[in-house]
Parts: sequence; C-alpha cells; structure tokens
Amino acid sequence: MRTGVPASEQTSCAKGDPQAYCPENTGGTEAVQVTDCQNPEDSQPQNEQGYSNPQDFGQLMASYEGKAKGYQVPPFGWRICLAHEFAEKRKPFNANNVSLSNLMKHLGMGLRYLQWWYRKTQVEKKTPFIDLINSVPLRQIYGCPLGGIGGGTITRGWRGQFCRWQLNPGMYQHQTVIADQFTVCLRRKGQTVYQQVLSVERPSVLHSWNWGLCGYFAFYHALYPRAWTVYQLPGQNVTLTCRQITPILPHDYQDSSLPVGVFVWDVENEGDEALDVSIMFSMRNGLGGEDDAPGGLWNEPFCLERDGETVQGLLLHHPTPPNPYTMAVAARLTADTMVTHLTAFDPDSAGQQVWQDLLQDGQLDSLAGQSLPSQKGVGIAGAVCVMGKLPPRGQRRLEFSLAWDMPRIMFGAKGQVYYRRYTRFFGPDGDAAPTLSHYALCRYADWEERISAWQSPVLDDRSLPAWYKSALFNELYFLADGGTVWLEVPEDCLREEPVESMCQLRPLLREYGRFGYLEGQEYRMYNTYDVHFYASFALIMLWPKLELSLQYDMALATLREDLAQQRYLMSGIIAPVKRRNVVPHDVGDPDDEPWLRVNAYVVHDTADWKDLNLKFVLQVYRDYYLTGDHCFLRDMWPVCLAVMESEMKFDKDQDGLIENGGYADQTYDGWVTTGPSAYCGGLWLAAVAVMVKMAALCGAQEVQDKFSSILSRGQEAYERLLWNGRYYNYDCSSQPQSHSIMSDQCAGQWFLRASGLGEGDSEVFPTPHVVRALQTIFEYNVQGFAGGAMGAVNGMQPHGVPDRSSVQSDEVWVGVVYGLAATMIQERASPFSLACILSPAFRPAWPDLGGLPDS
Repeated sequence: MRTGVPASEQTSCAKGDPQAYCPENTGGTEAVQVTDCQNPEDSQPQNEQGYSNPQDFGQLMASYEGKAKGYQVPPFGWRICLAHEFAEKRKPFNANNVSLSNLMKHLGMGLRYLQWWYRKTQVEKKTPFIDLINSVPLRQIYGCPLGGIGGGTITRGWRGQFCRWQLNPGMYQHQTVIADQFTVCLRRKGQTVYQQVLSVERPSVLHSWNWGLCGYFAFYHALYPRAWTVYQLPGQNVTLTCRQITPILPHDYQDSSLPVGVFVWDVENEGDEALDVSIMFSMRNGLGGEDDAPGGLWNEPFCLERDGETVQGLLLHHPTPPNPYTMAVAARLTADTMVTHLTAFDPDSAGQQVWQDLLQDGQLDSLAGQSLPSQKGVGIAGAVCVMGKLPPRGQRRLEFSLAWDMPRIMFGAKGQVYYRRYTRFFGPDGDAAPTLSHYALCRYADWEERISAWQSPVLDDRSLPAWYKSALFNELYFLADGGTVWLEVPEDCLREEPVESMCQLRPLLREYGRFGYLEGQEYRMYNTYDVHFYASFALIMLWPKLELSLQYDMALATLREDLAQQRYLMSGIIAPVKRRNVVPHDVGDPDDEPWLRVNAYVVHDTADWKDLNLKFVLQVYRDYYLTGDHCFLRDMWPVCLAVMESEMKFDKDQDGLIENGGYADQTYDGWVTTGPSAYCGGLWLAAVAVMVKMAALCGAQEVQDKFSSILSRGQEAYERLLWNGRYYNYDCSSQPQSHSIMSDQCAGQWFLRASGLGEGDSEVFPTPHVVRALQTIFEYNVQGFAGGAMGAVNGMQPHGVPDRSSVQSDEVWVGVVYGLAATMIQERASPFSLACILSPAFRPAWPDLGGLPDS
C-alpha cells in the first residue's frame, strides 16, 4: 500500500500548454521549441498482435495521449502512464485504524512498547525492528528494483526516479536523489534541437536543467526482473524505449547474485532526417544524507577493454565506514557510438556546467584524472554520456550499466565481517565495479534469453488471465528487494556447530552460502519462519539450494538455546530469548547481529507458539518431495523428531490434537485462539501425517507406528470438535469468534497436496469437507467481502460480517490469499477451482493502488 507523492514532489503538465526552452550561450545551437505537452488528437494505439491495448490496464493508462507502443514491450505486466495520479491516497497503518475495543485490549502492550521503543532509540541508539512511532510514509511511486539477490538493491520508481536504496544490508533509505537522471539530447545538422531531462519532476536544485517532462506521452511497464519506460517525443518523431534488466535467473547461483542493473535504450527515428542522439546518465555519489556529510567522496573515469569489448564510465568512491562501496556508471563503446564523461559536478547547484556541456555538442568534456575529494557538507556527482547516429526511419541502441561493489559488510552490531556471495566470482577487495560493469554489458543479452525461456511458458498460456501472469513474476521482486543478503560462509564459521548428524550441512553452506530476507522492509527480521511458510515456494522452485541452505540454518538455530532473559511486550512476562528444540521465529535483526542472535521479535515468547515447529516439519518434507534430496531428509529427520517432541506437550488431553493456549500463539499474533483450532489443528495433523511418511522413508518403524496412532486419534478429534457441516470452526472457545470462518483453515491441506499427499491413501482431511469448506470461504470471505474485489478477509462471521475481534481477523493478507487460491486449484474436482483464479477477487490490489508492493 502507498500514499500519494507529496505535493512538493508532484509535477503538473497541462495539456495544450507547450513549453519553450531557449538555451543561452549555446555556441550556435538554436532555440528549441519543446512541444511535449501539446494535446494531440485523441488517438489510442491499435490492439495489434503482441501489444495490449491501454484499456486493458484500466485507469492506469487512461491519461496516456501518445501513440508510441515502444520497442518490444511485452503485452503482459503492470503498465501505467507517467501522468497518472492515484485517486486513492494510501497512509501507513497506525493507531487511528484500530477500534477502541482493540486499543483497550492492548493498552498494556502499548505502554510496554513505548518503554521499549524509548530504550531502543534513545539509549541504545538503534532503529526499532518495528517502528510504530516513525512510520515511513507510503508513497505510490515504486517500480522494479535493480540488483540481483543479496548484493543490495536500488529501486527506480515508475516515473523514473531513483527512490529507494538498500545498500547497507537490510536497512532501507527511502530517498529520491534528484541528480540521478537520464537526459536526452537530439541534434540535427550539427545543432541541438531538443534537450530534456526524462523526469516529470520540477526540483529546486539543478534548475538550469530542462525539467518537467510531460508524462502524458510516456508510460512504464513492469514484468520483473525487467521493466520498460517508453517516451514519445512529440514534434521530434522520436520514441525512446528504456529497458531495465536485472539478472534474476532461476537455478543460477552466480549471475543471480550480482549487484548490477542494465539500461538498454532503443531510440527509433520515425522522421526523414538523420539525427545524432545522446543519452546522459547522471548519478550522485551517495544519497546526499548523513553518510555523505563528512566528505572524502571522489570520482574517477575508467576504461576496461576485454575480449574485444570496451566499457567506459565513472567510478564513484564512497569510503564511509562501516560499509564502504564504489558505484560504477558505465556505457558500452561500439563502432557506432561515442562514450564521454564529466567526472564531477555539484548536484546541489544550478547545474549549468553539465547542462551547457551536453547542449554544446551532445557530448561531455571527458577530462582525465580523478576528482578532488568532496569537502565536508558538499556533494559530488558525475555523468556518463553515449552518443550515436540515428538514420532516417532507423533505430539506434545505447547501453548503460549501474553496478555497486560493497563486498565486505557488517550488520548493525558491527561484531563480525561478512562477504557477499558475488565476491566468490569477482573478488573481495572492493575493486570489482569496472569488471562487474563490463560483465553486465556483455552478458545481458544472454540473461534476457534465459528470462524469456523461463517466463514464456506462462506468458504464452492463453488459459491464464493477464493479471495472473503479471502477479506471478512481479511479486518475485521481494526475493531480491526484501533487505536480502546472500553471504559466503567461511569454514571456521561452522566449527562449533552440532553437525555430526548433518552430513550435507557444511558442503551445502560452503558451496551455496547463507541466505536471508526480511519479513517486510519495515518489519525488519530475517527469515521470519511463520511467514516464510507462505513465501517459500518461490525459493524451492526457482533456487532450491537457497531454500535448503535456509532450512539448515533454521535447523541449527532450532538446536541452540539463548537463556538470556527478556520481557515480552504483549504479556509482560520475562522468559528466555530462545529455548532448545523449538523453531525460532526469526534469525535476527540486520541492525543487530543476525544468525548469532536470533528472535529479534519481542512481542510474544514464540517458544509457546503452536505453528512454528509444524511449519518446519511440513517445509522439510515439501522440500524433499520437490528436490528428491534424500541426504537432506536424513539430515533433517532428527531435528523434526526433536521439534515434534516439543510440540507434544500442547496435546494436554492426549486425544491426538494440540490445543492453543488462550492467547495469540501463532502467526496471527493479535488474534486469540483457544483450545483445538482449525488453523493450528490442521497444521498439526498435516505435520503428523508427514512424520509418518518420513519415518517410513528413514526406516523408523517404531516412530511410524507412534505417529500413525496419533494421526488416527487426532483426525477423529479434529472432525468431532471443529467440523460444523460447512467449515471448520475457528477454535473451541466460548467466544463469538469461535464460529468465525477462517480463510486459512485449510493451510495444512494446501501443504499436503503440494507435497504429493492429502488424497487417496494419504488423505488426512475428508475431501468432501475440504471442498465444502473452500466453497464456504469463497462465498463468505471472498465474494462476501468488499464486493469480492479485495481477496479473502482473514475472518468472517457466519452471518456475513467480518470478524472484528482483532485487528488481524479483519485484514486481508496477500500470502494467505495466494495460498488459498492454490488450495482451490489443487482441489480441481470442485466446480469453483478454475473460477477462483479467474475471479477478480484474487487479483492483487496493488496494481491499482500504486507501484509494486512493499512486502
């Protein structure tokens, strides 16, 4: 969810209001009439083969007045006109969104949170892992991020701005850097006729530049890991298509880790005159914040020729501790192009120097040597320009890359040094930016072939709706942009681990590294396991070795304990940070020392949660089923036995079914659950069934018999206590919400079916009951909520009103909705299985609310 762009950042571009730009001291160039904002005849692009009519994208493209379709822009994805303004402005969730009754329920927790927040921010000088006081404003601006998995990410908004940065591991800076821009210069017969920053912004700095691109003639299209921005330049007979490429490549454990992005500009000349076209890429060294303030930043040009290919550009050195880095802005030199640069300019000035330099001849001065180090409080930026000839009715390609080399990182506690995954291939010394740039510019065509081979079977499937194709790929951005880290694991890091029974642990972690991603960009905990349960399919299906690595890390954390005492915010109790043989909630906060100190989550003592252990067992078997890795299964078997033994204590009446404890003791951590429950009880039975299967595979007959007996008793109790003829009751309490219809009640069945179980001889839940429950959920939680247009509300009362007994029961969780849709498709015998995926109820809401989702 996002809110609107602040008024200070909005730009207007009235139709029929041509702008005149008259350059001064241009050395012979003429005054240029910029006609971007003239109102053309109402004419929409034709719905030709391979192109989606803008009407297919609804209101997001209603403002588009251009005719340009762009160069090889795919028909599927998320598309928006750069002039679009969202009618619905989004705001962060805060106390004003909570009912008075729920506020009163959590008054004690609120007071404890304030005390904790004060100590964290004012005493420890740290950033809270959940900051309810200083929420980041939601902005409807974000597009596809740049950067592979685990090397940091830079997000470019759909209007072209560089606006969200995750260079320091797990820590985000939401800041639009004005100097980071692309600018186009067109020249005819030796004179500049058009020069425009390709941005709708009108900033107070760099005011000598020609800002205020008319967004009515441009659109953005995202199909992760690529994005396209199409600019029609009215009056110039020129169309620009910028294609942004990031190496997100399934089953690739090298290039997918690279901190790079490529921008390919395809320039089309629809006129009868030849042109010289230049694209300038300007970039500030740093973000202009406190990390830059001490000064000492400096830039230098570079040229790297290798294997017959030459790349030229600028290195932007940012030596600020604890995580220094070098940014490289580069371009590919070909026989038909010329690459020039400007080593340094002041990004907070009027910017006349660089603007006039480009305007003069479509090139930059290209002085040799490095810049002077920046002074305290003074910014520094640089620019790289590529120029090529554009024949009449012809096309020219100009290629840029952006790479950043931060090989050596420390987390917030600064207790240990780590090296990112890509250093295995490009070295750990901090001098890899030129090589990364060269590699990206020479390999991006291969990356695109592999991306197309991966995506085409889905995109070409006419049975799938367009929104599904878009969501399937665009939602994957979080694997790279979830504060993600992918780290090398040195041998000495594993010396003290209890690994005797895990024969594959050392070789797998050493070969494939350690992977971590946040629960959310503002919910800052690595590998939060109760929600990884929902997201893990992307990893196990696309990068299975990373999923197995995460599972080994989770197994290690499960076997450890941390008996340090801490107070938990919801109940106020004091208990250990981590108990042995229970699955941790998370592996830590990037502002602390993740993996060494787990369970950054301090709202509940999750040792008593009912779902974490079960989700571990279910994911272990699912991962084995999809990989066929018997060694992994045998390594995990003792850990599964240990966590299930810990879970046994929750079956207090020995009827084969666990009971919840009368508080929010599961992933819905504000929704109280008492006694046997549909969600945790269903997960329990699924996990017991999986233990039976794993015991047979591991030759443990006694264990198999034990869990078979538990399963038989538990199935009878689950049906007797919770099935009401239409669905499984939420829980067995005496409260009104006990009869609520929970959208996630079939989560156990979902995982069983995803693991080749749950039907026929391995049936756990009676198929007629599963089908009937799904029908009820679809009728009440989906179609009966928000007109069937927002997905499935978590809880719905049987008389058709959302369950408002808690904040979370009245919410829609995207991961749960996708899991529910998957379960409905799995139960393909039911009449609504196909309808559910075609229904607008399962279409994600974020495309209409603004930009790619935060998490």
